[in-house]
Amino acid sequence: MNRISRHPARRIVLAAVVLVVFVGVFVVRLVDIQVVRAAELSEEAQGRRSQTVTEYGARGDIVDAAGIVLADSVMRYDIALSPKYAGPVDREVPDPADPSKTTPVEVPLAQLTAELGEVVGLTGDQVQGIIDAALAENPDDDFEYVAKLVDTATYERVKALRIPWVVPWEHPSRTYPNGAVAGNLIGFVGDDGDPFAGVEYSEDACLAGEDGEYSYQHSLSDWVEIPGTKVVHEEARDGGTLQLTIDSDLQWMVQRIAEAQVRAVGADWATVTVMEAKTGRLLAVADVPTIDPNAPTAIAKEHRGSRAFTAPFEPGSTFKALTAASVIDAGEADPLSQVVAGYRYLPPNGADINDSFYHDDTRYTLTGVLIDSSNTGMSLFGERLTDEERYEYMLDFGLGEQTEVGFAGEEPGDLHGGPDAWDNQTKYATMFGQGLTTTAVQIASAYQTIANDGVRMPVRLVDGCIGEDGELDAPEVEGTRVVSETAANQTSQMLERVYLDGWLADEWHIPGYRVAAKTGTAQVPDGNGGYLSGYLVSVSGFAPADDPQFVVSVSIMNPVKMNSSAASAPVFQQVMSQVLKKYRTLPSGAPAPELPATW
Repeated sequence: MNRISRHPARRIVLAAVVLVVFVGVFVVRLVDIQVVRAAELSEEAQGRRSQTVTEYGARGDIVDAAGIVLADSVMRYDIALSPKYAGPVDREVPDPADPSKTTPVEVPLAQLTAELGEVVGLTGDQVQGIIDAALAENPDDDFEYVAKLVDTATYERVKALRIPWVVPWEHPSRTYPNGAVAGNLIGFVGDDGDPFAGVEYSEDACLAGEDGEYSYQHSLSDWVEIPGTKVVHEEARDGGTLQLTIDSDLQWMVQRIAEAQVRAVGADWATVTVMEAKTGRLLAVADVPTIDPNAPTAIAKEHRGSRAFTAPFEPGSTFKALTAASVIDAGEADPLSQVVAGYRYLPPNGADINDSFYHDDTRYTLTGVLIDSSNTGMSLFGERLTDEERYEYMLDFGLGEQTEVGFAGEEPGDLHGGPDAWDNQTKYATMFGQGLTTTAVQIASAYQTIANDGVRMPVRLVDGCIGEDGELDAPEVEGTRVVSETAANQTSQMLERVYLDGWLADEWHIPGYRVAAKTGTAQVPDGNGGYLSGYLVSVSGFAPADDPQFVVSVSIMNPVKMNSSAASAPVFQQVMSQVLKKYRTLPSGAPAPELPATW
C-alpha cells in the first residue's frame, strides 16, 4: 500500500488544494472576462455581429409647371455579401422517397456563386473573385458589393436564392419618365447620385436629400438581423420638389418641330426658346440634338447641356431692334426719322461698313432700316448715341452677364470689353449685332423687354422649391425698366412692318395675329479668337404684337441645305402658331400701323 492510500486525510487535503486551485483559476478567468476585460470583449463581440448601414435620403422630384413629373426617384437595390461568412449552405429539398418530406442538402460555395452571378450579370468566378480579393485584404471583411442599382425583379430573384450571407440594400435611384422631353434642361445624375448637368446640378440645393445611418446586430451564422437591435444614428431626409416653369406638352411639341427642321436643312444643331412676355418665365427651351437623361452616354458630350444657355454667338440683325429701341428711348429718333444710306459707309474714325446686299443710296426711315436690315443705315442711327450710352443699354437689356437662371455651364456672352476696349470697327459693328456675343436666352429676354412695354423681367426657369411643408418657396420677382413704354411700342410697331413687308413675309405668316419679328445671320466664335465654320441663322419675335403674350426665339446652326434665315422662319411660324393655339390666345383686333420704309 502506498503512502497516500495509508493516509486518507492527506488525500482529502490534496484534493481540496487541487479544487481550490481550479476554482481560483476559474474565478480569476471569470473576473478577467466579466470585469477586467468586459468592455473590450463586449465591444469585440458587438463588432463581430454589428452592421452599420447608410439609409439614403431620396432625391427630390423635378416637375413641370403643371406638376407633371420629369424626374423622380425609384427604389433600386445594391446587392452585398459577407466574404467572411461565405460558404456552403444547407437547403431543404424534397425527399425523393417521400415528396411530403424534405431533406437538408449542402449546396457548395461554387454553385452558390454561380447562381448569384447569373442573377446579377456576373460569372461565378467573378463573384468568387470578389470574395477572395476582400479576404486577402481583410480576413474579417463581412461587407462587399456585388452589384449596385439593380431593379426590383433582380432583387426578388436574389432573395429567392436564400443565401444567408447575401443581402440586398435599398438604394433610391433616378429615373426620367418622359425620356428626352426637356432632357437638356433637366440634366442627369451618376450612379452614385451626384448631379452632372442641367437643373439636376444647378438646383442641387433643393433636390439633394440627406443620408442617414443606422446599425443592427446580426447572427454570426446566417447574417440575419436580430429583432429589436436596430439603432438609428442619424435620420435620413428626402430632397425637395423642384417646380420648373416649363410646360412639358409644349416642350415636346417644340422639340419635334426643331428636330424635323434640323433634319430637313442638314443643320448641326438648333435651339428654340418660348418665353412669357409679361413674366419672363420660360415655357419651353428645346435643344437639338436632345439628350435622354435615362441614357446620357448615348449622345456625344457636347450635346448634353443646353446650348440656349451655353453657346454664345454673334446675334447679327436680331440685335438691330435693341439699337433702335435705345436710340428712340434716348430721344434721338423715332420710326419715321430719316437717313440716306448707301451700300457702303466709311465713318470718320476709319471703320468700313457695308450691307449684305448691294443697293444705291437709299432714303431710309428707321423703320425701313429694320425692314431691309441695313447695316449702314443702322450705323447712321446708332452713332447718335455715345459708345458709353449704348453699352449701358446693352447691360440693361441683360447682356454681358448670366441670366437670373444660373443654368449649369451658362455663358454670360461677351460685349468685347466695353467701350474702352472697342476698336474703330467694333464701335460700329456692335450697333448691328457683330463684335459681341449673346446667348439665345439673352436675346429672348431682350425681346421680352420690348414686348413688355420696355420692362425687363428676370428670366425664370424655376418657379420654386417645394419643401417638407408642401409649400412652394418661390422667389420674389420684380422687373426693371430698360426703355420707355413709347420706345418699346414704337420698336414693336417697326418689327411688325419687318414681319409684314420683309422678304420672309410668306414664310412666317400666322393668320389672325399681329406679329413682331426680326431675322439674323451670325457667326459662332470658336473660343480661340476665330469662328466656327458655317453660320447661325435666327428669328426672334413676339405675338400678338398689339398685346404681347409670348416670345419665340429660334437659332439654327449651319443649315447647309438652306444657309439663310429662311431656315429658321418656318420653325418660328410653327412654334408660335402652336403656342397661340395651346393657350387660346385671342386674335388681334385692329391691323398693324402703316409705317413708310423710305421718304
